[in-house]
Amino acid sequence: MKSIIVDDEAAARAITKQLCKKIEALTVAEEFENAIDAIKYLNNNTVDLIFLDIHMPTFSGFDFIQTLKNPPLIILTTSDRNFALDAFEYDCVVDYLVKPITPERFAKAVDRIKDRSVANKIEEPLQPNDEDTATVGNDLYVNIDRRLVKINVPDICLIEAKGDYIKIKAEDKNYVVHSTLKKIEEKLPTHLFLKVHRSYIINTTKIVDIEDNSVLIKQDVIPVSRANRKELMKRLNLL
Repeated sequence: MKSIIVDDEAAARAITKQLCKKIEALTVAEEFENAIDAIKYLNNNTVDLIFLDIHMPTFSGFDFIQTLKNPPLIILTTSDRNFALDAFEYDCVVDYLVKPITPERFAKAVDRIKDRSVANKIEEPLQPNDEDTATVGNDLYVNIDRRLVKINVPDICLIEAKGDYIKIKAEDKNYVVHSTLKKIEEKLPTHLFLKVHRSYIINTTKIVDIEDNSVLIKQDVIPVSRANRKELMKRLNLL
């Protein structure tokens, strides 16, 4: 089985790689210290299995899984026991390993893969296209894992660019979509949304506070570029 390792800690990657070497059926094709690089690799390569850390900068392991349109099998490796129930909501997750991982527990996790049909899990990932997002009335439809998921546009608090992906933060849930900030900006009503930074679009009705060159949206502090600050101030109902 062809596998990759995604973990921000070099020592953890080295340990996982050593554990893989003890299992003849496993080969490690690549290892990555962040999810973005792993996503770029998967856009052009297929693998049977991913060893994935949960807690990583910028993109968590769960964010990473949500970006994959047809994910391979995944074994989560983490120091945190608290997300086991969340992990198994994803059909692609085979096992949940808590660090430090023993060789015996690792081998047991790999054995579970034998009961899953790897062949049916592997398919070339789709490239982003104009159908990844669509707006109908007050509803935005986003393409996530081959499903069109509906988001109520006024409920969107902010949108953040993350490489080739965008993270949509709504009132009740976050969504990671293979798209660009420019593409989604074209589909949003201009009376509600404003691009305040090259990496952020905000819903101006969700602003809690403004200080210097930043705005507070719920608990997120969003930078405002000098070029966009003037337009933002125009939008606000100032006394």
